[in-house]
Amino acid sequence: MLISGAGIAGPALAYWLHRYGFAVTVVERAPELRTGGYKVDIRGAAIEVAERMGILEDIQRSSTDMQTGAYVNGSGKRIATLPADIFGARVDRDDEIMRGKLTQILYERTRADVDYLFGDSITSLTPLTGTGEHGVEVTFERGATRRFDLVVGADGLHSTVRRLAFGPEARFLRHLGGYLSAFSMENELGLDREELYHALPGKLTCVYHSAGEPGAKGLLGFRSPLLEYDHRDTGRQLDLLDGAFAGDGWRIPRLLEAAREADDFYFDGLHLVQMDRWSRGPVVLLGDAAHCASPASGQGTGMALVGAYVLAGELAAADGDPAGAFARYEAEMRGYVAVNHALAEKFAREMTPMTWWQIRLRHLMLRMLPHMPWKDWVARKVAEDVQRGARAITLKDYPLPPVPAARPARPTYAA
Repeated sequence: MLISGAGIAGPALAYWLHRYGFAVTVVERAPELRTGGYKVDIRGAAIEVAERMGILEDIQRSSTDMQTGAYVNGSGKRIATLPADIFGARVDRDDEIMRGKLTQILYERTRADVDYLFGDSITSLTPLTGTGEHGVEVTFERGATRRFDLVVGADGLHSTVRRLAFGPEARFLRHLGGYLSAFSMENELGLDREELYHALPGKLTCVYHSAGEPGAKGLLGFRSPLLEYDHRDTGRQLDLLDGAFAGDGWRIPRLLEAAREADDFYFDGLHLVQMDRWSRGPVVLLGDAAHCASPASGQGTGMALVGAYVLAGELAAADGDPAGAFARYEAEMRGYVAVNHALAEKFAREMTPMTWWQIRLRHLMLRMLPHMPWKDWVARKVAEDVQRGARAITLKDYPLPPVPAARPARPTYAA
């Protein structure tokens, strides 16, 4: 089986498929494992999946351990400060980890048993139906043409597998009216597990530091209709960011400089991926490639982990009927995805108030919250929507063989 994408969804699926006895190859366009990215939440059903994978303790050890979140005014003065768990709507065993650390955890759990092909990508998919044979003939940008029984597109919002198997991405993307950028930078403010937010009408900026990280992360978000640009054209993206924040105060000029200096610069729209089906013949989509809920949902990583667990479990139970497995995978996941898509639309509207009056009202409410006798009730209400999305699926108990003995790691190489 071939999986395209070595982010979160791909290696998580590879882990489960190996447990079930499948031979797995993962192809990744990047020349090496991507270890950058922002902090991501693990909540609800995703916590259960992480526990079943045996990686929950690894996640907990690598927790961001955020302590506080604060809004600051134009001169950098903290005007409202709250515990980070309220900012992040985390309860019970919910946790938060840097995306790159989670990627490393998943890679280390699979690299001994899975063939990773870095520095290559798929260029065509030819299903062998009607030829008396089964599977897919796959051509690669660099490697030799190969045949696989099944191909999984776990290659993100701008999925190559989705484009090749289902058509142009514009058919499936729904823009939520905003853009987000994230990048690494020096911890110039001396933050210690704290995140600082500064709001402007239609815009939001953030700088944060998390446990174990020598530097900080910057985030810049802004409202905008759909923009035309190549998602691989970093220079154009930086120019769009400069234009959106031109003339703004606080530390925004420095953040724009840091974005240009960063080697892990990220910029993309807040989009939903909406599709009538996630499989076509021997090709199936997973994670953001199938149902991206955008960073506004806070659920992308959790949905990837849960989807990998469900897809692998259904394939293992399918007794050689992948079409049936794909149908059951969708049936299990559709309601979960629908809830989180709806939440993403709601949160995208609320992320960036459009007037100074709305911003000041939010600051006032946050400043008053710690002194309210019903603050715990308010905190639970803040987390209620997020938790509803995180728990919107009941995990099936797929039969599992024993954990196989560890084997020496296979070498990874560019195809």
